Amino acid sequence: MEVDQENRPVGRWILRNLLLAVLLVAALLVITQVSLKFITRHNQEITVPDFTNLSVPDARIVAKRYDIRTEVTDSVYVKRMEKGHVFSQNPAAGSKVKKGRSIKLTINAHQTKMVKMPNLVGYSLRQAKTEILAAGLTVGKLSYREDLATNNVLDQFIKGRYVAPGTEIEAESPVDLLLGLSPDDNRTYIPYLIGFTLPVAKDNLFENSLNLGNVTYDETVQNYQDTLSAVVYQQTPAYHPGAPATMGTTIHLKLTTSQAKIAAR
Repeated sequence: MEVDQENRPVGRWILRNLLLAVLLVAALLVITQVSLKFITRHNQEITVPDFTNLSVPDARIVAKRYDIRTEVTDSVYVKRMEKGHVFSQNPAAGSKVKKGRSIKLTINAHQTKMVKMPNLVGYSLRQAKTEILAAGLTVGKLSYREDLATNNVLDQFIKGRYVAPGTEIEAESPVDLLLGLSPDDNRTYIPYLIGFTLPVAKDNLFENSLNLGNVTYDETVQNYQDTLSAVVYQQTPAYHPGAPATMGTTIHLKLTTSQAKIAAR
């Protein structure tokens, strides 16, 4: 049987084009798969790191490492925290976000906030506390002197010096109070503070006309956020139901984030 020589080049041309078409389709499939993999990696969720207590430049360095961005959107004033450092973030640390997401940061203000000293003389201890907190200050040490009215404010101090009403002072400064103490009304009770955070424990001491002494954190407390969640696991003097104490007594506290220590009490 004879082969048509004229049709042989045409057949080869068709076969060659079919092979090229198959190779082109295969190449397109490979490119598509690679592109999909790249896109998938690009949109992959990452775990948001913890920016709290970092300076803004350090937070940006960490964010770049995770392929996300940071944006300072607000500021607060926290006296016990480094100025300009991150106070909080949104989304929170541990959240899942896409790469490229902007994390909004609230930082501690660079400038010290100033407030005016209220006039507390003549107020009851409870009224004085309300005025102190409303002014953006904190309650400091309670000291007593014999007087007809127990827990009546006789004088007001900051760092041992009298501060006149209206004087501008740094926000959150502790205001020390000199209070009256009647011989007929000078006893109080030490509350049970185990398991309470420091603000709650301090408020309980204040309500019982007691002072907060040394505050010690154990090894589980590593940063500012830990101090906010830490709770009391030991108090000195210890709690004894019904046992009276003298007003102005100082109570020392130890705090932890370990639930095991709390359960052991």
